[in-house]
Amino acid sequence: MGQYYKPVNLDKMQFVYSHSYDNGLKLMEHSWINNSFVRVVEELIAKGGDWYGDRIVWAGDYAKDEPKTQFVGEESKNIYGMMVFENEIKPDEPDDHKYRYLVNMDNGEFVDMSKVPITDIHEGTEFKIHPLPLLTCEGNGNGGGDYHGTNQKQMDKLVGRWARKCITIQDEKPEGMKELNFNLKE
Repeated sequence: MGQYYKPVNLDKMQFVYSHSYDNGLKLMEHSWINNSFVRVVEELIAKGGDWYGDRIVWAGDYAKDEPKTQFVGEESKNIYGMMVFENEIKPDEPDDHKYRYLVNMDNGEFVDMSKVPITDIHEGTEFKIHPLPLLTCEGNGNGGGDYHGTNQKQMDKLVGRWARKCITIQDEKPEGMKELNFNLKE
């Protein structure tokens, strides 16, 4: 069956629901540059956004359960299952501003979005995988609609690498950080 995902703010215990923005729940139904749902999350993690400086994860419903000790009084279940609809936020869709640098503030790494490879061209529109959902996801590979890619070694190196870290997006090239080559295609 297909695995569903929610971007979750672990510090505020909030999430954004893809169906609120007319997008699919499966990872590769919404993980594209310029996708309206992912752009909402971009605005949340940008400087001045409600999630700026917070830890995020793109939580899958087939991801591993959390340790019982992590959340007192909770049964052992994964982050996706712990996010009830009272925790959903529904920010307005942003304007057409496109950020260039996706930054992991914890690891000191960044991705230059202008260097993400084209996966497909359909009716004159270029499609590129957005690094944010794939770098921050947990549970990939456990269900339909997940990212399966063409290069297992690169996939293992990148997918989930930034899960539960403080991620932001910005226009200025980060100083003193290492550039991460996000070259995943489908």
